[in-house]
Amino acid sequence: MLKTITLILVISGVSAVALHAAGTQATLTGWVLDSACAYTKGLSKPISEQCAVACAKKGSPLVILTDDGSIYLPIAEQMPAVGQNERLLPFAGKRVSASGKVFERSGSKAIVLEKVAAAQ
Repeated sequence: MLKTITLILVISGVSAVALHAAGTQATLTGWVLDSACAYTKGLSKPISEQCAVACAKKGSPLVILTDDGSIYLPIAEQMPAVGQNERLLPFAGKRVSASGKVFERSGSKAIVLEKVAAAQ
């Protein structure tokens, strides 16, 4: 009986991890800004487009800051992974709608960008 319960718990745990690893489809609306400002300045939106672009060109990863204050790191699903700054640079300092797979781990949030467009 103990072996059966243990097996059920292990299978349940593996299923939960597999489900979590798959991500969930979502559409986010928020501001594209550099990660340093998102975390250290407590901004609700970028200071300016020029500031976000300058920081991104210096290597600061661009992130999406949603209206509820959540910060999503845009990531690549392929390996080896590639940065997403080049793709987001045209939207730096602007409001966007981004669709893709969303992942969460230990309080961090990320999105595999499938579609990004200026928010209406």
